[in-house]
Amino acid sequence: MDWITGMQKAIDYIEANLTEEIDYEKVAAESFSSSYHFARVFSILCGYTLGEYIRLRRLTLAGAELANGKEKVIDIALKYGYDSPDSFAKAFLKFHGITPSEARTNGKMLRSFSRLSIKISLEGGNIMNYRIEKKPELTLLGYKMHFEGTPYDEARHKQEENFFISTRAHQWMLKGMTNDKLSDYCVLTNIDDNGYDFYICGAADKYTFDNLYNSDVTGIDFMDKFGFEKIIIPERTYAVFETERQKYPTREYFDLRKQIAAEWLSNNEYQMINAPEIAVYHWGIVGGYPDRTIEIWIPIEKK
Repeated sequence: MDWITGMQKAIDYIEANLTEEIDYEKVAAESFSSSYHFARVFSILCGYTLGEYIRLRRLTLAGAELANGKEKVIDIALKYGYDSPDSFAKAFLKFHGITPSEARTNGKMLRSFSRLSIKISLEGGNIMNYRIEKKPELTLLGYKMHFEGTPYDEARHKQEENFFISTRAHQWMLKGMTNDKLSDYCVLTNIDDNGYDFYICGAADKYTFDNLYNSDVTGIDFMDKFGFEKIIIPERTYAVFETERQKYPTREYFDLRKQIAAEWLSNNEYQMINAPEIAVYHWGIVGGYPDRTIEIWIPIEKK
């Protein structure tokens, strides 16, 4: 079954079960992929998470029913998966801009989030360079921030930019303490409907970690004082892509990641696995490295 047909079947399944508890495993089964793979590709292509799509569709239908019917607010809240009138009212107000009771007032404006429909268009025909590579275990030293939204929406771009700008001191310390002075490792992990963790890291060795943990040697507990963490990435197989070499490849990195989801992952024998995704920023020395590039490591397995 091709990805387009499977994606449409999954969306149809969601729409038919908006008043029921929706199991992501069953949704993904409609597209013959794992739930993790489906949810990740869905969010990259659509710009919002699978959970957000379901929530907005439910609030759309709830608004229409309140405006046109006589059911009690509590009954509609329960119908669309809310445990209490308060939680329903809060979500309803955030989406529609009015309370559920106000939705019954004649002439009140409501919002509508339309259902997805897959339309076939002639796209692709692009050459993508990649390699399948088994990477050994990687030990990183880094620090994190929890980002909201999906890993490849405009909010990610702004949050990442602010994170890099506001943590310059941490980055210079990493450069001094880790092995690879020309690269930054960015790790995306713990991805769910509430956001994800974004790490800025450097590659480190046992000697570095022994000293960082031993305040008797350094006089400072770096791990505690600066929020540094030890991140161990187990040995696994990746699909590795790379941006063109240029001074500022960040925007191309975002575009390439979407292209990977739309063209490579959707038409390939591999699927993503529930493991950290890594971007290696070959930044070089600040201000003196015009040929920068970003590698994208997608953790994969055969379907």
